[in-house]
Amino acid sequence: MVLLNPITRGPEVKSRVAVVGVGQTKFGVHKGQALSELAAEASFSAMADARVDHSDIGFVSVGVASGSLSGQLSPAASILDAIGLVGVPCQRSEAACATGSAAIYAAYSHISSGLADTAIVIGAEIMTQVGTSSATDYLAQMTDSRWEYSLGITFPGMFALMASAHMKEFGTTEEDLALVSCKNHRNALKNEDAQFHKTVSVEDVLGSPPVAPPLKLLDCSPLSDGAAAVILASEEKARTYTDTPVWVRAIGAASSGNLLSERKHLSSIPSIRLAAMRAFQQSGLSSRDMDFAEVHDCFTIAEIIAYEELGFAERGKGAKLLRDGATEIGGDIPVNASGGLKAKGHPLGATGVGMVVELTRQLRSEVEKSRQIKDAKVGLAQNMGLTGQYSYVSIYSR
Repeated sequence: MVLLNPITRGPEVKSRVAVVGVGQTKFGVHKGQALSELAAEASFSAMADARVDHSDIGFVSVGVASGSLSGQLSPAASILDAIGLVGVPCQRSEAACATGSAAIYAAYSHISSGLADTAIVIGAEIMTQVGTSSATDYLAQMTDSRWEYSLGITFPGMFALMASAHMKEFGTTEEDLALVSCKNHRNALKNEDAQFHKTVSVEDVLGSPPVAPPLKLLDCSPLSDGAAAVILASEEKARTYTDTPVWVRAIGAASSGNLLSERKHLSSIPSIRLAAMRAFQQSGLSSRDMDFAEVHDCFTIAEIIAYEELGFAERGKGAKLLRDGATEIGGDIPVNASGGLKAKGHPLGATGVGMVVELTRQLRSEVEKSRQIKDAKVGLAQNMGLTGQYSYVSIYSR
């Protein structure tokens, strides 16, 4: 696979873009609730936070990854109805697990180019109502249908291959993977919106049922329901809504080929690195300037690889950050203070938007004191779809 244009300039930015309001439901199991109801709850919370009225919204960006999971095959229309924004331009984005970030990218592009002054981004998903086996199959259908899905591969299987490759090449251990799970469960314990509020030990992780060796149950993010919303505004409008705007410094995006079997190295995810390069180039910042990060830990190995692709660690040395405590709250580069996908939850369409909710609240010093990142000024979100076929890296600052 050849990656072209490692650095690309985006369209001309006519206005800086700020996050002026955020809202989120609890992630977890929401029995009996429709997708549109969860989306409305998060949306009204974000609008109240931003103190915007329905008449202020010029664009609606909806992120829902799978209509099959919720039984609603045209979700944007029902969500638009539920929040009372019929008549406003609306677009649905889909990028598998990076759907929420794709929706943010669409709204950011509208505002930065001058097509809208204020937009709401809504990410939502219902995953628990079809059962684990059906949900796993629906997700596996997002892989290449000719060569990989048809042969029985699932996402736990794919990330198990990546974990095995990383272990063979760099000496990463199952205990290292378990450290990711333990850290993120500790952090989620302090997050009232998280799906899980239970600590786990290395022994718990290693002793949990095997899913796709070397990955075990506690190495895997759960099926989740939930929604998150953010209000984005142009610089001129932002200052009329809030005295504490959080600025979108950059959004880098990249893609990769769809076949995992064609990857040259299973121990890396090049699209993360490429998206990060673009975000750092746009913002004029580097990995050393980040005070904290929310990264895509769909499986524990994914967080370790993300450390390396984002430049927090050299290739093959991601696990050392965990062993040294560098990614703990209070460490050199705290990662997933929210609990991450592993313990906060992973409702596909809401995940990328939820990351921005967390970054915004951290930068505004609004999270629980026990998990507040001290003196947080710049944060990064890394969200990917599938095994890196879609990658987004975004940077936010006070």
